[in-house]
Amino acid sequence: MTLEWNSHRTQLIATALAASAVTAGLFSAYQQHVRRQKRKTLDQDILRSLASSSKGKALRGREDDETSEVQIGAVPSEPRTVSLEYDEELVREQLARNYAFFGDEAMAKIRKGAVIVVGCGGVGSWAAVMLVRSGISKIRLVDFDQVTLSSLNRHATATLADVGTPKVKCIERALKQISRVVEVDPRIEIWRKESGGDLLEGADWVIDAIDNITTKVDLLKYCHENNIKVFSSMGSGAKSDPTRVQISDISDTMYDPLARSVRRRLRLEGVSSGIPVVYSTEVPGSVKLLPLPEEEFQKGNVKELGVFDDFRVRILPVLGPLPAIFGLNIATFILCELAGKPIHNPLPIKGRKKLNERLSRDLQKREEKFLGRQVNKLPLDEDDIGLIFDDLYRGRSVCPPYQVPERPALVRWDPSAPLSLENCVAFEFADAERHLKECLLEKKRPEEVWGEEVVEVVKRRQEEARKVVEWMM
Repeated sequence: MTLEWNSHRTQLIATALAASAVTAGLFSAYQQHVRRQKRKTLDQDILRSLASSSKGKALRGREDDETSEVQIGAVPSEPRTVSLEYDEELVREQLARNYAFFGDEAMAKIRKGAVIVVGCGGVGSWAAVMLVRSGISKIRLVDFDQVTLSSLNRHATATLADVGTPKVKCIERALKQISRVVEVDPRIEIWRKESGGDLLEGADWVIDAIDNITTKVDLLKYCHENNIKVFSSMGSGAKSDPTRVQISDISDTMYDPLARSVRRRLRLEGVSSGIPVVYSTEVPGSVKLLPLPEEEFQKGNVKELGVFDDFRVRILPVLGPLPAIFGLNIATFILCELAGKPIHNPLPIKGRKKLNERLSRDLQKREEKFLGRQVNKLPLDEDDIGLIFDDLYRGRSVCPPYQVPERPALVRWDPSAPLSLENCVAFEFADAERHLKECLLEKKRPEEVWGEEVVEVVKRRQEEARKVVEWMM
């Protein structure tokens, strides 16, 4: 079909198309102009704010030159408010990478989410910051404690100016500088099971980042019984290996002394599983606990304040990045849950549970052969079994050349001593059977059977086991 350009109809069509194109172009140009103006206004305001801040810093610098003092504990000035309306377009631009990752529908769920953080120290502060950076618009912060100088090595938002101020207020100020749409509810309180229900009202998720083990167990039990989703942080103190940090159900935790205590107490309360946690499988090495001053004993029953007798949790040595890693794990897990894209299978030590069960069964059979009677229960649980094989013996046989066993096995080392963490060694299966026969049943000395090199390795591992017992018991 050919168009007759001289016809009136053709000219009308062409005019309509041209008008449509011009209108669309003008509309697009107007949108771009509005966007540029908003960005320009925001940029100018930020520059003014920075200039104002620089003047304040310069003034303080001159004052510092005169006084040579650092002001600690001064109440930080409130963040300068910006008159610019922070509309939906700017919110979406700020969260653009999250929208690209999750999509519109999932991000709508995240932005409607309400999270309550109980415990706002090294772990809780990092979780709170990343949740708000990722779009959470309602967050409640619960903590009675104040920022101290020693908090600054691990806290997400605290500065020297915050020392002596409530942790929840410190975090609140930072969150409101990150997001214009977040609703922060800071509560300078201790969560207690008798009255803690009000603090958890309206929560889609609760984060347990509490140091006190009794309060931690109470909170987890309360949430479990009232069908409140809760994510718990286990012990990040005295740890340094980030590759050992992982997420699992509370029932699948291993090696972590705090997780062990929490798990056992919850089991006594009728809660055996259903609580996701972040924890580390790392066994503390040469890190020393700080001694507890006498005045701390006078404040109350110190044993209820931590998993370790005579030590408060807050004086554990802490490498700053580890609590941050714990907090970031928590934030990531909760964001994925809220988005409807959960981490379906958090990867624990893959296959280790079944391996530890088999090692335990085989060890029990050897004990029965050695003792000449039925053994109903070993003095070592599956956590202990895994600790012996994976951590003390590095997943290798004690015999040179210390290879990874094709069929690993554990066996009592000294027949005259009871089976324990210190008195259990890792072998290849055939070597374990030989040790049972020659050293345990025929009473040959281990030096005669395995040589001095193996005996020295066992002694070193026994010393490591004694250090572990000091931490865990």
